[in-house]
Amino acid sequence: MRRIRSKVVTRTTYPVTPGSAGQRRIRLDGACGEGGGQLLRTAVALAAITNQALDIERIRGKRPKPGLAPQHVAAVRAVAALCDARMEGLALNSTALTFEPGELHGGRFDFDVGTAGSITLVLQALLPVLVASGKHAEVSVRGGTDVRAAPPLDYFREVTLPLLACMGMRTEMTVLRRGYYPRGGGEVRLRVERSQLRTFDAAKAGPVQRIRGLAHVTGLARDVAVRMRDACLAELSAHCGAPTQIEIAGLSREQAFGTGGAIVAWAQTENTILGAGRVAERGIRAEALGSAVGAELRDDLAAGVSLDTHAADHILVYLALARGGSFSTRLLSSHAQTAIWVIEQFLPVRFESSAEDSRVRVRVVSRRPA
Repeated sequence: MRRIRSKVVTRTTYPVTPGSAGQRRIRLDGACGEGGGQLLRTAVALAAITNQALDIERIRGKRPKPGLAPQHVAAVRAVAALCDARMEGLALNSTALTFEPGELHGGRFDFDVGTAGSITLVLQALLPVLVASGKHAEVSVRGGTDVRAAPPLDYFREVTLPLLACMGMRTEMTVLRRGYYPRGGGEVRLRVERSQLRTFDAAKAGPVQRIRGLAHVTGLARDVAVRMRDACLAELSAHCGAPTQIEIAGLSREQAFGTGGAIVAWAQTENTILGAGRVAERGIRAEALGSAVGAELRDDLAAGVSLDTHAADHILVYLALARGGSFSTRLLSSHAQTAIWVIEQFLPVRFESSAEDSRVRVRVVSRRPA
């Protein structure tokens, strides 16, 4: 197993040699669009997949603290391990990076963010590369499982991965331990089997079959999880015709490191899976968190969309790799619009969007070579 730990205290410089013969270079401004970490993660993943060298400047240029945070360093290092990339500028707070990929390969890998940086965001960068490699791989990632500004672990496990399974991706996820801000300490293991990616094509969600969810806490009163659940269920009352169950879990110190919690709810429909989640925050009432999750899922179900706003953001790169597909969503976020721009720099596809009642319809089509 290759062990790669994120070092973020001292600056690390990697040798850069000219790209291999015929290797195209792509230069991106990291402050374009939403100007955050997703632009970086998407660009590095696609550079690895397409074997194109990447130069990116002004990384996270629109954030209060620009440059690479620990989770971004970990994500780039993880992708680099899958293609033996040569890099320059991979260091904490760095605002410029050169990434020159080699050949994709599988194997077993162990990545450590080193802080409570999001495990799910690291996996977001890794998964497209893993499926594009066509190799079997097993990765372990240590860090934060349920942290702010990132998909909660249960959203990733119960919404993102099942949607990718609909596209032919075969994965198996094991949660060894949860971890929260500020120290992290969580660990997740993900196996990815050799898969053939196919398109996702759904205009509407279709009838709701069942609604499930999980509200969990560690180091907090179990009542916090109960209040999150009850507030969520109150918002979803209009859909109580479908079997609905949100479980409560008070996790032990063996199951989780630190103090925290989250609530995630998801709906299985005829054509898709919709979900919403929130992470517990100091100063935010449990009822507010649960209500926000229930309202978000309720509104997606009422609109009949085939992907929630967050899933629409995540699935774009897979549709592009499959060279086709379509979906509807309530809102094409700035993250999604930025991802579209980045994807079109690397792959011969284009995205088309159109408004349809309370939905936005998005379609990806292959672009003919010039």
